[in-house]
Amino acid sequence: MIKDFNNSEYFINRELSWLEFNDRVLNESIDDDNPLFERLKFLAIVSSNLDEFFSVRVASLKDQVNAGYDKEDPAGLTPKRQLKEISKRAHTMVNEEYVYLNRLLPELRENNIKILKINELVKEDILYLEKYFQREVYPVLTPMAVDSSRPFPLILNKSLNIGLLLEDEQEEGNIFATVQIPAILPRLVKLKNKDGNERFILLEDVVNIFIDKLFLGKNVLCSYPYRITRNADLTIHEEEAEDLLIEIEKSIKKRKWGEAIRLEVDNNMDDRLVEVLRKALEIHRGEIYYIDGPIDLTFIFKLVSKNTKKKLTYNKFMAHTPKYLTKTKDIFKEITKGDILLHHPYESFKPVVDFIKKSAHDENVLAIKQTLYRVSGDSPIVNALAKAAELGKQVTVLVELKARFDEENNIIWAKRLEKAGCHVIYGLLGLKTHSKITLVVRKEEDRIKRYVHLSTGNYNDITAKLYTDIGLFTCNEYFGADASKVFNMLSGYSEPPELYRFYVAPLNLRERFYELIENEIENAKKGRKALIIAKMNSLVDPDIIKMLYKASSNGVRIELIVRGICCLRPGITNISDNITVRSIVGRFLEHSRIYYFYNDGREDIYLSSADWMPRNLNRRVELLFPIEDRKVKKRIIDIFSITLNDTVKTRIQKPDGKYKRVESERFTLNSQEFFMKNNISSINDSFIKTKYEMKGIFNE
Repeated sequence: MIKDFNNSEYFINRELSWLEFNDRVLNESIDDDNPLFERLKFLAIVSSNLDEFFSVRVASLKDQVNAGYDKEDPAGLTPKRQLKEISKRAHTMVNEEYVYLNRLLPELRENNIKILKINELVKEDILYLEKYFQREVYPVLTPMAVDSSRPFPLILNKSLNIGLLLEDEQEEGNIFATVQIPAILPRLVKLKNKDGNERFILLEDVVNIFIDKLFLGKNVLCSYPYRITRNADLTIHEEEAEDLLIEIEKSIKKRKWGEAIRLEVDNNMDDRLVEVLRKALEIHRGEIYYIDGPIDLTFIFKLVSKNTKKKLTYNKFMAHTPKYLTKTKDIFKEITKGDILLHHPYESFKPVVDFIKKSAHDENVLAIKQTLYRVSGDSPIVNALAKAAELGKQVTVLVELKARFDEENNIIWAKRLEKAGCHVIYGLLGLKTHSKITLVVRKEEDRIKRYVHLSTGNYNDITAKLYTDIGLFTCNEYFGADASKVFNMLSGYSEPPELYRFYVAPLNLRERFYELIENEIENAKKGRKALIIAKMNSLVDPDIIKMLYKASSNGVRIELIVRGICCLRPGITNISDNITVRSIVGRFLEHSRIYYFYNDGREDIYLSSADWMPRNLNRRVELLFPIEDRKVKKRIIDIFSITLNDTVKTRIQKPDGKYKRVESERFTLNSQEFFMKNNISSINDSFIKTKYEMKGIFNE
């Protein structure tokens, strides 16, 4: 019987699935196994995540509603219905976030760190703050009142403000005024330590204490903090842009003034003030979020970063570097011996940086070509590329200017690289270049040899300490030839090349996944073992999901490790009951994309920059490449063995889209901690089975 996999009941809405991911992050803030500061940081991450979610995803849905677009998504929800469901879920989440915060603040006090409320200040504090206000704060404040001659001001996106009502003696009614809290000043104002306690007060509270000084002669009836989130999902029309760099610089400025999407107000804000803001911002009541605590918890990042109390944070972790890489002076010789896999952040990113630095200074290196999607603020890789160009090497760098919220940083680097003499390109029209690849061309004896580095993650030395990713060094001739063809395609007008080993989106990467899944289906139909294991950030693409349903209904066992969004609904009888979906949320952000296909015992393994999302498969330049070295393949299988048996940080997705923690009476295993403590390259199957008494999935 032919099954119809298009049923909307088989799919979970993308945005609601993302909110469930953010809920898993939120739940880390009440996990007592996490140190206090780390729990607080998870609250800050939730706050930051919601900012981006509203400014991009919710904004996009509002644009669709405003344009009259009412097509249903694969889960059967129109944009208008999605906004209603998002509003319900997000309001619940924000309320929980502040319930959790208010549980943690007393614990913070127990550790002698106090964030004081205004009514807790003593006379000495008030005198100190008055001087601080007059000296540091008052000069940069700009009070703005609204009356018949002064229209409602433009409130900056994600800026924190004080809204107030002033008594008007001349006319009936009251005057609305607003004061922006200056982001240039520290959000946390440090007070004098007392009784062994570190004491702080929020900057908006300082402004509120002395708000009368900004409106001399006026009676301030009430004043409360508020914050708005604006539409930051601004489209750039590349076809009409003569200079992409200039257009993106313009769009960054426009982000500050997009349509208001969300209004956050103090829980006790006067209803009159709320109504003034609602009308002026043209925002619906369902888009107003009443906050029971400080608005915008991202200030927590600063609080925990400056504190030195070790017991409140994770134990310091130093990434391991394989001995043969620390001892060698010739990275090229080591790569020639065999492919090298690095598992970040457990293994250091330093060899990658050193590879670029070595290439920059090596007199035999003729050319370096690299893609850059997101790089750090003071990137050693960018510095090395600039140095290579200054030393006369041919350096070609594709800088993806359209990497959302990193555009400004990338523009700075692009200009610097151009100034150093690099050939800087901005990719293909209409496509983001998301692939992570470096090609080094070197003259050795009487021939040219190509060295390639490929990765699932960005060339960012900062996030490489926080994200789990896998990188591969190789001098495989087929990989080198493919790398050259890919760069020629990106930098010139060459036709899409015929490749030996790589698969490239949007050319043929989707089709390759179809072939690999279909092959497992055929093996299952013949009664052979059929197994797919896939690890990624998000699973959204409806056609891939339908292929997985087809595979499951034909007996293929499918193990998915999806950190974030998962629109696939597991556990549907005769549809997806052979599919298990896991999500791991822990100390590090799971970021690697690994795809395993049993292939009748041949075990095909691929690494990629791409998730199973329409944007990755259709609208980005992505790479998929096979693992061919037997030892490297074994390492990845070991990584999968540990990850699939995590019983501490893993949540299993239920058919309704909710997640529950794994429960195991046999053993306790935190996969991230395991990788931190053990060098996976020296672990064998017997060690894993003996230590955890587990039956390896690959040996069933």
